[in-house]
Parts: sequence; C-alpha cells; structure tokens
Amino acid sequence: MNYKLRSLVAATITGSLMLGLAQHASADSTTDIVNALVTKGVLTEEEGALLTKGRAGEVESQEKKEKKISSGKVGGAVNIRGYLQVRNTTMLGGDEGINLFSDRSVGDDRSNGDQDKNFLIRRARVILFGDIGERLYYYIQPDFASTPAGAGQVSGNFAQLRDAYGDLKLTKDNVHRIRVGQSKVPYGFENLQSSQNRLALDRADALNSALKDERDLGAFYYYTPLATQELFKEIGKLGLKHSGDYGQFGFGFYNGQGANNRDRNDNYHTVARYTHPWKTESGQIYEAGIQAYRGEYVPVSTGAYRRRNPTSGALETVTPTNATNFTNGSNNGIKDERVGISFMMYPQPFGLQAEWNWGKTPGLDIQANQIQEKSLNGGYIQAMYKIDNFKFLDTNGTLIPFIKWQYFDGYNKAESNAAQNHVNDWEVGAEWQIAPEVELVAYYHRMKRTNLVTNSSGAANPEFPNRTDYETFNADALRVQLQYNF
Repeated sequence: MNYKLRSLVAATITGSLMLGLAQHASADSTTDIVNALVTKGVLTEEEGALLTKGRAGEVESQEKKEKKISSGKVGGAVNIRGYLQVRNTTMLGGDEGINLFSDRSVGDDRSNGDQDKNFLIRRARVILFGDIGERLYYYIQPDFASTPAGAGQVSGNFAQLRDAYGDLKLTKDNVHRIRVGQSKVPYGFENLQSSQNRLALDRADALNSALKDERDLGAFYYYTPLATQELFKEIGKLGLKHSGDYGQFGFGFYNGQGANNRDRNDNYHTVARYTHPWKTESGQIYEAGIQAYRGEYVPVSTGAYRRRNPTSGALETVTPTNATNFTNGSNNGIKDERVGISFMMYPQPFGLQAEWNWGKTPGLDIQANQIQEKSLNGGYIQAMYKIDNFKFLDTNGTLIPFIKWQYFDGYNKAESNAAQNHVNDWEVGAEWQIAPEVELVAYYHRMKRTNLVTNSSGAANPEFPNRTDYETFNADALRVQLQYNF
C-alpha cells in the first residue's frame, strides 16, 4: 500500500477510535475492525498494533467509571436523592398558649416547651439507595432535622436514622421479596405515603398514632404481581401521590416499640395488609385496602402532669403508675391491636382519600392515674382537585387545592403518659408544585384537639396557672411549607 493510502486509512481509523471513545463504544468492536483490515492486507500487523495500543486500558477505565456512577443498574449502583422542608406558622385566633405536638412551629410565646414559633426545618432527608447484584436492593435514609428525647428545649436538628433496610428479591422480577431492617410498617395508606408526596403537612392522628414515626425494626414479606407493579409505576408517573410499592399483599413481624426504640418485651407485633388498585375504561384509577396488626406495647415515656383531684377538685401534680407495673403483674405490655380500611380515588382531576381504624391501645386514665387498656377509633376524609399547567409569571406547574377533615377519639401510646387525644380538625388549602424541584403548601388549619405537650417538670405554665394538662383547645392557624426536592 502506498504511503498516502495508508495515511488516509490510519486517519480514518484514528477518527473512528476517537468517536468510539466519545460514544463509549466497546473495545471489542474497534479491535475487530482493525483485525479485519490487517487480515485483508490493508494494514500491516505493526500498523494495527500501533492503532490499538493503549485502547484496551482506556476502555476498561471508562467502563469502571460508568459502573461506578450508573443509576439504578444491576451491579453496585449508589443513588442519592433527598428533600428539605421549611415551615412557618401564623396563629390567627383562638386559645393562646397552645401546642401541636407534631409541629413545633405551631404556638406562641405563651406555649409550653420547645415551640419554635417562627421558622422550623421540619425534615432534612438524604437517601442512599440502589441495587447490589440481582438479589439485593438497599435503602438508607437519615433525617438531619430530628429532636430526639432528652435534647432539651433549645437544641434541634440532630441526625437520626429513619430507614435502613435491604430487600431480598426471592424472584428477579420483584414479585416476591423480603424486607429486613428498620422500615415503614405496612399499616395505612397515608402512613406509607412519603412526607415528600403528602398534601397535608401532618398525617392524621387516628392512624399515625399506631406507629411511632411510621417505622419499626422487623422483617416483612411483600407480594406484588407484575400487573400491579405496572399500575403502581403509572400512578407515580402521573404524579398522583402514591404510597409506594409496599406489596399488593404484605405480612410481617416487628418489635412493636417504634422506630429507634429498643424492644421492651419478648414478643413480636404482627401485621398484615392487602391493597387492590384498579383502572377503569375511562382511565380513572382507584385503590382500596384493609390492614390489621396486633401485639403488646410497653409505654416507656411517663412523667409528671397536672390534673384536678377526682375527690377534692384541687389542682395537683401526679405521675401515672409505672408503665411496666400492670394490673396483671406482668411486664409483657398492654394489648395493642387495630384494624383499618383505606380508599383512594386518585385525582384525575378530582380525587378522594379516606381511612378509618378501630382498636385497643394503652392509654392514660386520668381519674385512676394509671395507664390501662383503652379503646379507640378515628380516621379522615380528604378531597382534592389536580390542576395541571397552572401558570404564574413564567412558571408552568401543578396546583392541587384540597380539604381534609380528621377525627380521633383515642390515645397516643408513644407520647408522654400515653395521653388521651381528642381531635376534630379541618384543613383547607393548596399545594403548588412550582417545578419538580420546588413545592409550596399553604392552608388554613382549624384545630379542636388535646394539647399533648406538657412542662417536663410537671409545673404549671406560669402564663396559665389554673390550666391542667391534656385540656382540649380551639385555635386557627395559617401554616406554610416550602419543600425542595433534590
């Protein structure tokens, strides 16, 4: 071959090699081309070796890099996402010196405890997740805005574990899997719904009181047929605020004391849930479910509180009977069992969401000053309307007005003294999804509920010396939250 022709061929192949690198082509395809040209005599063996020199090492390095940063691919992916929620509350009227135990931004300068009163970082989550091989999916989620027990009234934003579990895939298609670790317990639709997706700022007390932080340490089996997996994915892609894939059927065992709490007795809680999603010919998607759990719970958070003496009527400070000294003389716990039903008509554009549950739970009997087995019932109904292509200035997002009513006649076993909790609340407002990465929620909250927050010492609130603890209050508030998704 003459020099000019060889130079032309070499230049052509060199360009192909460079293009292949840019497009992440495989080493085999490029090497095969060079070998073919050598075989046909277009190139000499020396020229072929020169062109492919170092190519194998470059491709190997590139493949390792792609494997390291790949997202969701089998073989060792590390994926990161998260969200941040910042809240602010303005009290509009009603009783003063009130508290909302689930949100420290609700209150005023006469409230008990650690009310933030102005801006509050409610959640700051970073999530690590991915597949390792074909059989393991992992999920780790810490929260950097927690205030654990004992942190005091002036400290906040501690790191605390929320989720840490692995899914063992019994079948590669994810139809059968077992989840072991700390994770959400499959009880209730709203409990399983991420705070990142929920409309109302707080979950309804009636079902959320079943599980501290919705989570516990245990092992759960999930069964999700392929057709149900596809429908769950469709719900997510449509932005309809699904609860996530916790199986069409789920069953498991867990400690029963709640997230980040050590077990207090030698028995397990058991839980089972079945949910059935379906899609009509019109495209409307529905979902209905039933769930139940049972076990024995040991209340561990007890302290002094103020009540009126049942005989004299005088104000006094008392501490309830030690939660481990029950009337039967054992320390296995108090009966803790519930059954609940769920219904969801996904907003297309109008939607409905409702849940209700009934059961037995540990609860404080103020007259007897003792934690006993008590009955409960309650739930919520929520209506919403999804407006896509909502334009304001140069934004084009989604607006979801909603109204929610919740009722609860029960007890919050994980709060101090497992106090009685009466709730009859209304929430009216809207979520504005400005962009996929930014959401703003604002609504009017009319509260009629029990104040579960007491002074840790049991002393009277100096602003209200004649007020007992666990009184019902009425208050109105404007609650706002800005959320960043990343």
